[in-house]
Amino acid sequence: MSNSKKKSVIVEARGLEKVYRQGAIEVPALRGVDLTLHAGEFTVLAGSSGSGKTTMLNLIGALDVPTAGSLSVDGQELSKLSGKALARMRLDRIGFVFQAYNLVPVLTAYENAEYVLLLQGVPVAQRKERVMALLKSVGLDGMENRRPSELSGGQQQRVAVARAIAAQPTLVLADEPTANLVSRTGTEMAMCTCSASGWTRPISTRPPMY
Repeated sequence: MSNSKKKSVIVEARGLEKVYRQGAIEVPALRGVDLTLHAGEFTVLAGSSGSGKTTMLNLIGALDVPTAGSLSVDGQELSKLSGKALARMRLDRIGFVFQAYNLVPVLTAYENAEYVLLLQGVPVAQRKERVMALLKSVGLDGMENRRPSELSGGQQQRVAVARAIAAQPTLVLADEPTANLVSRTGTEMAMCTCSASGWTRPISTRPPMY
């Protein structure tokens, strides 16, 4: 394959380790993880509860720092970035779908999905067009004025998906994003996340299937 046809590396981890400390007790969450992900790939991290899936996503998303090893996202070695640069990367390049949704309770579905675009300074008309289209695509058409408390768990999850992809990030990190959705709807959400304008590169976690 010629260099022009090779896909760019989005995530590269080498010897990644994460140890949590509870007093004198050390709890290893990750041990020597090597991982390479390329643009356009859809990757699923599967494992039992406590196997380190969420920890891995938190490290890739620059929400936590590794105990050892190296980690690069979109060509940037995270350990070399300042706190301000890391915050900018999370804002511009990474979309998150948290397991607990992490929606702002006082904001509507529309405002939650719009929030990242507002921080980026996207013009009002452009924000409205993009957010309304996304809410419709995830099946929330007509629910844009409802707050999280007025939505079911599955509907809140859809808002979280819309928020994650609204800013057209380089990378989407999703922690069990279809856990509260029925099978067909979960598949639709995954397809929406993958195919919306063709720019997202999702990494998703899920428990193992037995």
